[in-house]
Amino acid sequence: MSCDTAFIRVKRSADEVFAFMADPANMSLWSFGTWRTEIDDTGLVRGASIKDGAVIYVRIEAHPEQRLIDYHVGAAPDGLSPRVFGRVTSEDVFGDGLGAGLALTVFRTAEMDDARWDSLIAAHRVELDIVKSALETGHDHRAA
Repeated sequence: MSCDTAFIRVKRSADEVFAFMADPANMSLWSFGTWRTEIDDTGLVRGASIKDGAVIYVRIEAHPEQRLIDYHVGAAPDGLSPRVFGRVTSEDVFGDGLGAGLALTVFRTAEMDDARWDSLIAAHRVELDIVKSALETGHDHRAA
């Protein structure tokens, strides 16, 4: 098994970035795997992949004190596993005025071939760029 981490700086506070990433309602704004989301009363997200329409389920487990987010992902609600992890780092750590840091780490599962893995890595980099834009500009493509 391997993993990949994408990282971006966002000109917002770490608390703002964390709140945005921990909110299941925002997933359809930035995540290519969860477009057209439905969120049940327990916070379980049901979405469709923008790429192939496959249904995916996500449960977000947020750890505010550490600003860590575990995204439990799977094809069925009873088969979720923690495969994507977010970490938000305060701008104070960097001290350069460029804002908070946001890292997304994803694990490669055994069933992912090289093409699927490469696509996932590329998608996470674009997703982080969308997160940055949404937080810094307030643009919400769902409202347009």
